[in-house]
Order: sequence, then C-alpha cells, then structure tokens
Amino acid sequence: MRTMLSLAAISASMFLGTGAALAQSKTPGVTDKEIRVGQTIAYSGPASAYGMLGKAEDAYFKSLNAKGGINGRKIVFISRDDAFSPPKAVENARRLVEEDDVALVFGVLGTPINMAIRPYLNQKKVPQIFIAAGSSAFNDPQNFPWTMGWQPNLRSEANFYATDLLKRNPKAKIAVLYQNDDFGKDMLNGLREGLGANADKMIVNAQSFQAADPTVDSQLVLLKNSGADTLFLFTYAKQAAQSIVKIHELGWKPATYLHLGASSVGATLRPAGLDKSVGILTAGFMKDVTDPKWADDAAVKAFKQWAQENMPGTDINDSLVVAGYTYGQTLEQVLRQAGDNLSRENIMKQAANLRAWRFDLLYPGVSINTSPTDYRVINTMRLQRFNGKTWDFVE
Repeated sequence: MRTMLSLAAISASMFLGTGAALAQSKTPGVTDKEIRVGQTIAYSGPASAYGMLGKAEDAYFKSLNAKGGINGRKIVFISRDDAFSPPKAVENARRLVEEDDVALVFGVLGTPINMAIRPYLNQKKVPQIFIAAGSSAFNDPQNFPWTMGWQPNLRSEANFYATDLLKRNPKAKIAVLYQNDDFGKDMLNGLREGLGANADKMIVNAQSFQAADPTVDSQLVLLKNSGADTLFLFTYAKQAAQSIVKIHELGWKPATYLHLGASSVGATLRPAGLDKSVGILTAGFMKDVTDPKWADDAAVKAFKQWAQENMPGTDINDSLVVAGYTYGQTLEQVLRQAGDNLSRENIMKQAANLRAWRFDLLYPGVSINTSPTDYRVINTMRLQRFNGKTWDFVE
C-alpha cells in the first residue's frame, strides 16, 4: 500500500485507478472514502414490521455520515429485503459479499435467518456481527469465529429468572407460555436448566402458541387451571399484552416474569393497562425511552432528539428504533477502534475486544466487555418490578 502511495505521488494520473483497485482487493469493502456494510432483513412479508430495525440503523449511519463519518470514511449501508425467508437471506448474503463487496454483514434479524447465512459467512471469513437474535448458538467463537450476537442470550436470561425464583420461592408451581419457535424453546430450555434437578417437578404446565395466532386466551385458561402460582411469559409484545389482560380477566394473580424483549412500557404495558401490569418482573440492561422514570435523563433526551431529527414521525414506542440506534452505536465503536486497519480480521478482532465500553442508554454501572472466548455483548442484567408507572430495580 505504501508503495502504491509513493507511485501515485510520482504519477497520480497513471496509477490512481490501479491503486484504488488494489486497496479494494486487499481490504474488501473499504476505500479511503467509504466502508461498505451489508444487511439482509425482512422489509416485506409477514415479518415486515421488523424491517424497522434496518430503517433505524440506516438513519443512524446517515446521521453519522452527516457528522463526517468514521475517521473520514462514510458508511455505505446496503440493506436487502429477505422477506424473512432463509433461502432468500442466503442469496442476499452471497450478493452482498460477492457483488456488493461489503466489509461485513451487520444487524441481521432472526435466529433462522442468521443460522442460514452463518456457514457461508464463516467460510468466507466475513464478520457477521451484532445480529438481532438471542439464541445461545450465536456465542460459539470456537466453531463460528466470524459470528457475534448483541442482545442478551435467551438461555442466560431464563437462567437469571430461575435463579431469582429459587431464591424467592423454591417450591413454586410454574406455568410457562412460550412462542413455538427457536426463541421460545431456547427460553424454556434455559428455564429448565436454571431450575436444575427439580425443573420437571416445578413446571406444572407449559403451553405454546404460534406467532400468527390471533390470541393466547385458551392457553392462559389452561395455565391458570394447572394450579400454578408463578407464570413465565416467553413472548413478544403483542402476546405479552394479551396475556396481561387475560390474567386480569381470570382473576389470576401469579408471580409473573416477562421476557425483557416485551417489557416496553409504551409497547406492552400501556396497551395492556398499567394497573393490570403492577408487580410484573423482568430483566433489564437498557433505559426504556417510553418509561417516565427516564424522562429527564440526558441519554433518553438525546435519543428522542435524534429520532425527531432523523426519523420524523416514527413511533418511539417501537423498541426496534432504539435497538437500531444502539446497534449502530456499537458498530461505530468497533470501526473507530479499528482505525485505518479495516481488514475483516481486524474488524472481528475489535468486536471481540470491547473493554468497559458503554453506549449512552445502558443502565448505570453496566458496561460491555467482549473477548475472543466470550462473544456476549450484553451479559449483565438487573431485575425490575413494575409499580404501575415505571420499572423499579429489585435488589
């Protein structure tokens, strides 16, 4: 590269094109002016609502570029629609790498989609980083060193709840409502793992549902009739809100643990009824921008201002907007750490060497620490209980 720069200084017109071509071949997706970042995500089909994640990330990178980019380079974000189809996602991944010449693939949503593209990207040694999928399978640097998640590991989250329950009520009778897919099954398995040898005795009933089911009312009736005094809701926002309403209608008052991905005050608890949500427990690691508790927080105010300026009209109750904002900040940090060495190898190395780093919306006292043997970005959680208005930390 130094030789090319010297030659260019002698005869720029002769060697400029050749120099750029060599720079591209040496560092895929990177020039002196840009860093090409790829993504495949659902903008169409039954999961199209999740495309908001890609839209928020695109807005974040555009706002970053408007401030000068990263070390003088602008991010070119190429986000392709896969309609939540694994075969289409594989096709997109190949196109991103072989035609679009991206440096890395970022923020891909969904366990089945990431599972489908993981073998190809690892074979090609292309970073597949900060994916939006919580399966424990994505923290496997020994077998898949080019794949790294971002959000809390689902199994670890369920373990966290089990540990708390065993401390509070070791003789609990447990009912579980879970989505019948890799997400729900991973959480159920994590709960069993956390409960240990008594899991089968403690879990008196578990009911599943399909993501497209109109309601979960019948499952809640069966769970109540099981005699359970503790309920785990391994669901997303829609079914969580439905469950909270139905539990209230049934006059059932179990100790209730809610998946953190469904814990938004604006997206889940307010639609269900704040009064009906009192006492619900969940894990947390990041400030809920819809929670009045953080209304005057500087980081929350900064996010709301960013959203107003860069995504006008967007509903900030959609947790995917916040996710896109924070995922984008995390990638920004990695690329800044990489400096001018933006090889795929160094990008992956920097992603696996985040040290006591924080994005602004993290809870106080929580920081991010990754390593070559532990790819978990978010691995610290705090228990919270809803008081009817906001989440209180539970010690």
